[in-house]
Amino acid sequence: MEVVTEAVKELPLMERSAWKALNTHSKKIGKLHLRDLFATDPERGRRLAVEAAGLYLDYSKNRVTDDTLNLLLQLAEESGLRARIEAMFRGEKINRTEKRAVLHVALRAPQGASIVVEGRNVVPDVHDVLQKMTDFSNRVRSGALTGHTGKPIRNIINIGIGGSDLGPVMAYEALRHYSDRERTFRFVSNVDGTDFAEAVRDLNPAETLFIVSSKTFTTLETMVNAHTAREWSLAGLGGELKSVARHFVAVSTNASEVSKFGIDPKNMFGFWDWVGGRYSMDSAIGLSTMLAIGPDHFRAMLEGFHAIDEHFRTAPLERNLPVLMGLLALWNTNFLGAETVAVLPYDQYLKRFPAYLQQLTMESNGKHVTLHGTEVDYQTGPIYWGEPGTNGQHSFYQLIHQGTRLIPCDFIAFGRPLNQLKHHHDVLIANVCAQAEALAFGKTRAQVAAEGTPDWLVPHRVFEGNRPSNSIFAEQLTPSTLGKLVALYEHSVFTQGAIWDIDSFDQWGVELGKILAKRIIPEIESPVEPMLGHDSSTNTLIRRYRDYRQTA
Repeated sequence: MEVVTEAVKELPLMERSAWKALNTHSKKIGKLHLRDLFATDPERGRRLAVEAAGLYLDYSKNRVTDDTLNLLLQLAEESGLRARIEAMFRGEKINRTEKRAVLHVALRAPQGASIVVEGRNVVPDVHDVLQKMTDFSNRVRSGALTGHTGKPIRNIINIGIGGSDLGPVMAYEALRHYSDRERTFRFVSNVDGTDFAEAVRDLNPAETLFIVSSKTFTTLETMVNAHTAREWSLAGLGGELKSVARHFVAVSTNASEVSKFGIDPKNMFGFWDWVGGRYSMDSAIGLSTMLAIGPDHFRAMLEGFHAIDEHFRTAPLERNLPVLMGLLALWNTNFLGAETVAVLPYDQYLKRFPAYLQQLTMESNGKHVTLHGTEVDYQTGPIYWGEPGTNGQHSFYQLIHQGTRLIPCDFIAFGRPLNQLKHHHDVLIANVCAQAEALAFGKTRAQVAAEGTPDWLVPHRVFEGNRPSNSIFAEQLTPSTLGKLVALYEHSVFTQGAIWDIDSFDQWGVELGKILAKRIIPEIESPVEPMLGHDSSTNTLIRRYRDYRQTA
């Protein structure tokens, strides 16, 4: 930690010279329109773009000038961003409140690399687990591993929550084109019993394998679902307790609890406390992903992650994709007053990508105190949301185009489709280009009037434009490309958190609700009327639910 602390300037963020200059600068260019910026710089669309590792980022449609970008880069320097990046890759304990290293980058480091945590090179450990996952996946996919009755495994159900669910779900949907279509893959996360009931309703227990993902094997929602899965499996297999070992595997570090559950410890896949849940999709948490797409595609995804890791670590800040995206997000949030970011993938396979990014971004940077425990006096953590295009165009784009809120957008698109319906893809890409253009340039009152629009209707058909967006293009959605996209956002989040001087890697905000829920569960299930000590609203709600429960 000492190296990082020395590198970061002692001045609070808002007192740094670049921040002050940006504040003044934002007022000066507040009325500049993207129409004018493009008109005065015909090469802007080519100049404000950068390509690395097969990703092309066009950031020219942001409300920035060269001065803006220079000041943002100066802010990154004053905030010690480069030193923080190096500290992460060195394995320093940059997760200050939990006293942990932050090394999701080690999960995709190639064999032979060295990343040391507390005197130990962790890369060989990572590859040991990866090989164990590979061997297991090959056995399942080949049919060599069968269930208790000798039938092959045809159904895989991943049980987890948070990062143990969102990553695997997103990756499965994103890479479905590459998946084993002879098997059914489903995901259970919600403690609402409907989630489990619908996942298994048409499955045969003799052909179903459950992956229970919980580091401690004590996560409330996950273990409620896991025990229900165990009961369902046993009921379908004649109550044979030894069948559990053939139909359940664990992603965990708690060998005693895993064994107590009935899972063979040989089928426990470990990971480490230097991997946060929302950064874990390329660890053993991705076992369901490997089972779906196969070990070779999984390793290609890891290579994609690593390509962006190396770009982030080594590229100059002014040509660094994650750094530029992070700085632009900070500019839009702190100086233009944007509160949200819309992520709009123009690829149906990425339909769960915005939901995945919600945890990655908001659990990371939804913080109200600095690393030193002082209250922040600036905005952190914009709200991320979105849907695939073109569906969103017929839903919420109206607000983005003509509403009163400034909503920066990230458009994601691919040059070549995975399904060869070329006209469909041409129409899709025409839409993504058109939407970014319309948001930037809009349509003036004069243009609307010139079309012969009646005077009374003109105001309704004006588009102000000047709405910022990034366009991220890649050749095709492959496993490697998916890894690159996820790493791009991971490191953009890191960039923002480093400058905001917050801990992007803890998540204490999820704890209070969990603690209270554990207190309320026995009050709900008590056979006698419990003594309730909550506020009057919570007490009344508990009593009302107990009444419902008694009449069910």
